[in-house]
Amino acid sequence: MTRLFGTDGVRGLAGRDLTAGLALELAIAAAEVLPERNTTARRRPRAVVGRDPRASGEFLEAAMVAGLASAGVDVVRLGVLPTPAVAFLTGELDADFGVMLSASHNPAPDNGIKFFARGGHKLPDETEDEIERRLGDPAPGATGADVGRVTDTPDGAERYIRHLVDSLPHRLDGLRVVVDCANGAAVGIAPEALRRAGAEVIAVGNNPDGLNINDGCGSTHLDALRAAVLEHGADAGIAHDGDADRCLAVAADGSDIDGDQIMAILALELHEADELAEDTLVVTVMSNLGLKLAMKEAGITVVETPVGDRYVLEAMRAGSYSLGGEQSGHVILQRHATTGDGLLTGLHLLSAVNRRGVALAELAKVMNRLPQVLVNVRGVDKTRVATSARIAAEVAGAEAELGDNGRVLLRPSGTEPMVRVMVEAPSHDRAQAVAERLAQVVRAELG
Repeated sequence: MTRLFGTDGVRGLAGRDLTAGLALELAIAAAEVLPERNTTARRRPRAVVGRDPRASGEFLEAAMVAGLASAGVDVVRLGVLPTPAVAFLTGELDADFGVMLSASHNPAPDNGIKFFARGGHKLPDETEDEIERRLGDPAPGATGADVGRVTDTPDGAERYIRHLVDSLPHRLDGLRVVVDCANGAAVGIAPEALRRAGAEVIAVGNNPDGLNINDGCGSTHLDALRAAVLEHGADAGIAHDGDADRCLAVAADGSDIDGDQIMAILALELHEADELAEDTLVVTVMSNLGLKLAMKEAGITVVETPVGDRYVLEAMRAGSYSLGGEQSGHVILQRHATTGDGLLTGLHLLSAVNRRGVALAELAKVMNRLPQVLVNVRGVDKTRVATSARIAAEVAGAEAELGDNGRVLLRPSGTEPMVRVMVEAPSHDRAQAVAERLAQVVRAELG
């Protein structure tokens, strides 16, 4: 049976895969499981619920709130806020758990449900599995005085903005910044936080209508941001995704700054301030070799995890590390956040730019981003990729050929009959040639 929870909560086509009925059932199941894991002295448990501006978020929010209240949970509706704001307010408002309704960078027809445990932490797999087991077998509903009450918080956004600005080591006065809000949850927050931090702000992707989230804008479509940065002569551009847990950037010259480059800049900032715990950065196996080489040169240890920000978080918590993230722009500053926070990341990146008085493109040169080629080999038996002697021999030969100046990674897809072949090399042509050669071997051996 397919697991309902994926790597980042429950997602699907809203109204078909993710229905109001499923949201209601998940709410009731979560109300049974999460307060049991996080008991408090209050008579009733309390949950906070936030969403991004997708049209489907309105009916899913209604179903989620109804389910929680019917199960005896007091609900605080946060309205439209970024995912990291919901995580922050779960702890700030002393809630037993939090709920975010969003499909992140996915298009508007999709939506998702993500739960946070007490303190704003992501749920471990076993807790998600327990919620899933309770579906369709709910406990009797609350009655009378035990029914949960529903309220709205008037100052959730204000609390979160203050938290963001107060975290900054250096203000942004004098910087002109374009921020792309992806027509998503960052619209009411990101421009205001940047202004309060001292920046002159031009906002784009800031007119959500419930259907245009991530549509040609945000961190998955940087062209609009790049054009605005060049048009306005801005010092930098910051791009978020629909729920604002990602941050990518564009420099004044129009060049892209990816998550690896952002992490390199922030790691060196924290290292210099003696605030990089254990002098360690946590990344996934997809991070560019150039990042690892730059960190080695700076005396910073790199810990690798599987792809997925939840694995980065697990490693960070296990080792008490302070910085980690993904090339896609999920960056976790654990001193200030319990999850990836695109707004926090963007502010701290700009803080580093302003403190050093150096252009973002120049600052990004702290690492040399090696050309990276990814070839997806479809329709193959991905289960045999790790046991094929010929594939192992070909990979070993390619690694020997590239030496310290390149890298090879073969990774089976988690959802499709496909193997991803990733190669990094000093030149794009060389990376392409090696990747295509290995892809042919994978097709021949596993097809």
